[in-house]
Amino acid sequence: MVFEERTYSVLVVSAGQKFRDAMAAMLPYSEYYPICYSESVASARRELLARNYDFVIICAPLPDDYGTQFAIDVCSRTDCVALLLLRADAYTQINAKVCPYGVFTLQLPVSAQSLKLALGWMAAARERLRRLEKKTISIEDKMEEIRLVNRAKWILIEQLKMTEAEAHRHIEKQAMDRCVSKKEIAFGIINTYT
Repeated sequence: MVFEERTYSVLVVSAGQKFRDAMAAMLPYSEYYPICYSESVASARRELLARNYDFVIICAPLPDDYGTQFAIDVCSRTDCVALLLLRADAYTQINAKVCPYGVFTLQLPVSAQSLKLALGWMAAARERLRRLEKKTISIEDKMEEIRLVNRAKWILIEQLKMTEAEAHRHIEKQAMDRCVSKKEIAFGIINTYT
């Protein structure tokens, strides 16, 4: 498999301007674009409604919420990968709470090297999610084709008094003869008889 260079969209959620500035320096536009910033959980939720992001980086605590439930929601309800940065006194307890939901955590203060390592893990997790999304879409397409072919077979059984095996063979033969998919033949049958 050839590695494909990607650009990841990032939402940084932090109340501190110093942290946002540090993140801006850590996220080169050649690898991370667009990069948006929110100062609270409420504004971050609005931002996630407006567009999809690959990564959400949360520096806890935030002014309107600690950020724990928000990180869990990001991983549970979206296809984003979340990184939650926690103070040392809360790290162990909160890490145990968010880890089962797929939230990555780091303890503050965090070094540039640790953050780069975490961004690499997040990229790996995001690519895995992309592959799973493609598989899901592929399975859904295949199930749709099966439903259409079955509907077309039942139409042939009712209208032309074929057996199920004959109807199946008819659809497959038409698809091979015309060099099209069974789905296209099924559409044609459905359109003709309904």
